[in-house]
Amino acid sequence: MFQMAAVAGAGAASIAAGHKKEVTTFVFVTGSNGVATADPELTLRGHRAVGVSLPGHGPEEQFHLAYQAPQDLTKLAAIPSPMAGVTLDDYVEATVDTVRRVARYGPVVLVGGSLGGSTITKAADAVPDLIDRLVYISAYCCTKLRSPAEYLETPEGRTSLVGNLLSGVVGDPRVLKAVRVNWRTNDRKFLEAAKAAFMAEGTDGEFLAMLNTSLPDESLQVSSADARGRRSAWGRVPRVYIRHTRDRVIPPALQDRMIREADAATPGNRFKVFTVESSHAPTPKAYREITEILDRLVK
Repeated sequence: MFQMAAVAGAGAASIAAGHKKEVTTFVFVTGSNGVATADPELTLRGHRAVGVSLPGHGPEEQFHLAYQAPQDLTKLAAIPSPMAGVTLDDYVEATVDTVRRVARYGPVVLVGGSLGGSTITKAADAVPDLIDRLVYISAYCCTKLRSPAEYLETPEGRTSLVGNLLSGVVGDPRVLKAVRVNWRTNDRKFLEAAKAAFMAEGTDGEFLAMLNTSLPDESLQVSSADARGRRSAWGRVPRVYIRHTRDRVIPPALQDRMIREADAATPGNRFKVFTVESSHAPTPKAYREITEILDRLVK
């Protein structure tokens, strides 16, 4: 009993002295129109998880009465956007700041989904020594071509259903200097097209729940920005790609092309690849598989 008390006392003293146990932190970077979220299940499993607050991506910045029901589409089309002028560099700065803050507590796994792949590549290019692993979840990884927009113009990218969203655009992107999509529309044709693109196998409830977490505005500039990393920086950070086999936004063939090109660029540091049967936006069931993959990466 005395020995146990002594050990417990020593542990408490160590913590009090600032010698904390190192814990892996998963840092999540959202894709287009997303908010800062993390994976609470990873926290329950003993890790830390945090979402990066990207510039302009605060719900309090983007939600207005004109966006509520009944909607005032004329007013909604004219409201200035907090995303006007926001660049990939701005996203990277916010991500690097978060990485610097959490790196003091232990290893960092930087996770990006969809367009968030551009951000994590450039963040790793800026602070490669602070990131232990990169994880692309059906995300853009630009190496041979400079931007996600260029990859969508390839034969593998032209089958993407991202064009399905055009009918939901509100306002003039050239005036707003951002793309605004009315995710809360009740237009059946748009909703069916968006569901086919994002979550074809999900229930209507799962799909609508996903839409209701989406912000209306996204930057005009990020998807066309140069998102390539340097071999000497990004290229030496171990990386993982989680493929989505049913993705209609970033089709599997495009995911595979980006994996191949990244591996060719850094043959000494190739992707570790996992595959999940999922559309672009995973259902809760599919996301549980992703959580399992993430959890196993640090065990």
